[in-house]
Amino acid sequence: MKALLNHLSHLYLFQEVIRLGSFQAAAIQCNLPRSSVSKKIQQLEAHLGQRLIQRSSRKLSLTEAGMSLLDASQPLKALIEDSQRVMEDLDFIPSGKVKISCSSLIGQHYLLPLFSQLREQYPNISLELSLSDKYIDLIEEQVDIAIRIGHLPDSSLVARKIGVKRWGWYASPEYLHIHGTPTHPNELNNHQCLVFKNSNIELKNWPFDNGNGRIESIQVQSNITTDDSRALVEMARLGLGIIMIDPLLIRKDIEQKTLIPILTDWKHPSTDPINLVCLGRNYRSRASTSIWEALYQTLKFD
Repeated sequence: MKALLNHLSHLYLFQEVIRLGSFQAAAIQCNLPRSSVSKKIQQLEAHLGQRLIQRSSRKLSLTEAGMSLLDASQPLKALIEDSQRVMEDLDFIPSGKVKISCSSLIGQHYLLPLFSQLREQYPNISLELSLSDKYIDLIEEQVDIAIRIGHLPDSSLVARKIGVKRWGWYASPEYLHIHGTPTHPNELNNHQCLVFKNSNIELKNWPFDNGNGRIESIQVQSNITTDDSRALVEMARLGLGIIMIDPLLIRKDIEQKTLIPILTDWKHPSTDPINLVCLGRNYRSRASTSIWEALYQTLKFD
């Protein structure tokens, strides 16, 4: 294979020497020393056992064998030009598949509305959306881009902050009408609380800060847990209990008053960065880099 590649490169140089009329011009065109061009032509002649070019101080002329080789190798020029055109197209028109991972609620409310714009902007890129509320290993799951909450311990990932996650407590008007509205975190012991739980985490310790420097942590009791954040919100809408969630993810419910904020004199003491993450540059395709940049420009949590 190496010998074949060398032979093809020598043929290409031979064509350039004849097309440009001199070894020096071909050397400049191919960014090579003149001596290298001359040596490669000599190697081609030695390989074929024929002199191809008659050299003189004024000009170059083809031998009979040289003319025959030039005619026979003409398709090589078209092949190289076509190959170069393909590579240029790949360089300027991103294509391929890009897999994006995020939680179900973020995907539903923030990513899906952007897909039409991304498809219009990058028609040659296929998008794959993986919605899961579990921790995903980007390399193991072959994910190109993800949205993650919290600080990232994995230094192999590149992260850009696109927002801040906050927490609040919410219930439906129907639930509050039947069970009453709690005014102090301690009263949650008398209420049904809906808890997010999966194999990695169980959010049953709800911390409260009243602004006086004292934080109360309530371990809520729940008869209903779920590992799907969309199901958690839907159960709250149905009046099954109180949820702790980022208000950004239920903005429409708050505006339409299908979920009502409670314990508003208290705040959750923690905030976490929301990051757009991807693998390092050496692991990224041009397609994934293009989608990564587009999402960073348009995806904001505020």
